Amino acid sequence: MQALPSDVINILEFMVYLFAFIVGTGVLWIAILYVVDVNQTQSTLRRNYPVIARFRYFFEHLGEFFRQYFFALDREELPFNRAERSWCYRAAKDVDSTVAFGSTKDLRPSGTVYFVNCPFPTLDEDTVAPTEMTFGPDCTYPYTTTSFFNISGMSFGALSVPAVRALSKGAHMAGIWMNTGEGGLSPYHLEGGADIVFQIGTAKFGVRKKEGGFDEDKLKEVGGHPNVKMIEIKLSQGAKPGKGGILPGVKVTEEIAAIRNIEVGHDAISPNRHPEVDSVGDLLDMIAYVRSITGKPVGFKTVIGAYGWIDDLCREIHQRGTESAPDFITVDSADGGTGAAPMSLIDNMGIPIRESLPLVVDLLHKHGLRERIRVVASGKLINPSEVAWALCAGADAVVSARGFMFALGCIQALQCNKNTCPTGVTTHDPKLQKGLDPANKSVRVMQYAKNMMKEVGVIAHSCGVAEPRRLRRMHARIVMENGQSMSMEDLYANPNETGKKVA
Repeated sequence: MQALPSDVINILEFMVYLFAFIVGTGVLWIAILYVVDVNQTQSTLRRNYPVIARFRYFFEHLGEFFRQYFFALDREELPFNRAERSWCYRAAKDVDSTVAFGSTKDLRPSGTVYFVNCPFPTLDEDTVAPTEMTFGPDCTYPYTTTSFFNISGMSFGALSVPAVRALSKGAHMAGIWMNTGEGGLSPYHLEGGADIVFQIGTAKFGVRKKEGGFDEDKLKEVGGHPNVKMIEIKLSQGAKPGKGGILPGVKVTEEIAAIRNIEVGHDAISPNRHPEVDSVGDLLDMIAYVRSITGKPVGFKTVIGAYGWIDDLCREIHQRGTESAPDFITVDSADGGTGAAPMSLIDNMGIPIRESLPLVVDLLHKHGLRERIRVVASGKLINPSEVAWALCAGADAVVSARGFMFALGCIQALQCNKNTCPTGVTTHDPKLQKGLDPANKSVRVMQYAKNMMKEVGVIAHSCGVAEPRRLRRMHARIVMENGQSMSMEDLYANPNETGKKVA
């Protein structure tokens, strides 16, 4: 029998030693973990079942990913199911969005919305482009746009540099506006050339003095920028009504700290309301102040919970004169999203958009202010059916944050608050950001917006109207608890009449 060559023997010996080293190291680590587990007192499981119990936490972590990709059905996952995400991805990539063999959407559950097709739908040659809409017609610098689907507030800080760059450029290409979120105006918002809605959060990042409160010079500077078209005062947001924004210290870089005028590495926690605003009168005073400094349309964003204050607001507007009214109200849903929020609020607080949007629209009609105040809808409106519903309910425009995150490549990894986002959307780790190419993703942002507006148009034309802003409540029906559907026109008060009961 021929002996093995010496080099082969040497390789085999090395592999044996390597295997022994690995096994020995593994045994050593197991022994160390065993000693640690039996002597610690924080975890009962690890103390009673040393080493083995650690697999529980590992599998618990993996569980959310296995459910998302292997076990959850197409339409049962939250916060967004696979069918919803898939449409966003296809729209962003501009690939075929048709499906075969019938819908997988169950139309039977209570609350399901479907649209009423017209026996004589609008022909292609009879369709028209979305009509222009003007915000703040009496302002020094009113804002006119045709877009009814836009980017909701996501701050630089919550989002990465390449994500903000891609959104700005994509918004410009699509002809839509981009909301800055409460983190201030960064160079990355501006470099794409998009129309900007500057959001003033409760901490007033970007327009604040170090000790708090407005810095009038900074407010003039922001408002004077030609790309900044409107100002939105944030009272509350969907994921955490009654609590201010939270940016974990791990995401507060030097650049972010400089823009927000805060300290590097420290949690940026906004007050739960504007200290100056304690009544509807105070709110109108702040709107008037910001509008006088900037000359731009000014509105506010809020989640609806208690709503008697909206009646008070409308009465106060009439006492002061309609010129004192906000130029728009952004109605956010109780199921809105964010990178960091207490579960007690994200799960339980506020009224969802399906109820709050018609309510606000009808209250404005009741007080004769609907034509003066534009209404913007926000909250999980990422597919054409949700956007079309919002337009039927009375919204003038819709904004989305998470839909555009999906367009950027978000995979719903649920790590927005940990600086470990695997797609580079919500992290400031350069190694993770490098996978997000702003040039490529800006095109996807544009395509997502364009395909959204196209598909909402398809729904509108099927309903027999020439463009989406002509959708009305009679075009949508909602399934009731008895299994029968009811027209939204009958379910809610007639928005063209005053004095009727508001749902």
